Amino acid sequence: MIDRHNADLLLSTTRSVRKRLDFDRPVEREVLLECLRLAVQAPTASNRQTWRWVIVTDDDLKLKIADFYREAALPYLRESGENASEGGQDKRVFDSAMYLAENLEKAPAFVIPCLEEEFADRGAAIVGMGSIAQAGWSFQLALRARGLGSTWTTLHLHRAKETAELLGIPAGVTQVSLIPVAYTKGLEFKPAKRPPVEEITHWNGW
Repeated sequence: MIDRHNADLLLSTTRSVRKRLDFDRPVEREVLLECLRLAVQAPTASNRQTWRWVIVTDDDLKLKIADFYREAALPYLRESGENASEGGQDKRVFDSAMYLAENLEKAPAFVIPCLEEEFADRGAAIVGMGSIAQAGWSFQLALRARGLGSTWTTLHLHRAKETAELLGIPAGVTQVSLIPVAYTKGLEFKPAKRPPVEEITHWNGW
């Protein structure tokens, strides 16, 4: 029997962690592999297990990828942050995202989930995401259970071609995101404020 309390705690408190990432503590190779072993147990679309994982720990490579990330992130976050209401949740999120963008290369590891497929249209991409999204989230849950934090980011993808060249990712492989990984500063996280499910759930139709 699974301990429902611990399972619910894990599911409700796995946050996108940015400011509380501990950039000074190394992340062990075996911990990352252990979390990926759990991640690949996630359901896959049509039982096609085409996910691949690129782990980046080299400082020079991380810096180059972080610079790609910042090219898209900084203008977007500056504009969004200026338009967010002072003191509101959006403002806090954008400030947190800006902190991550400015310090991204300091994360001990980047994990780049990929699919060994190319997508000709939106429909095919949605089907493909039916494999990698669950696996990515399982990876992040496994990290949380071990005292590590992460966040799902996509802003480096505007330079996906250059990132692929940098890392030797072959043609035909699609990068899906970039997940910075680090131990967290403190282990206490709370459920986020969300709308009541009764207000956003429809039964037997919209």
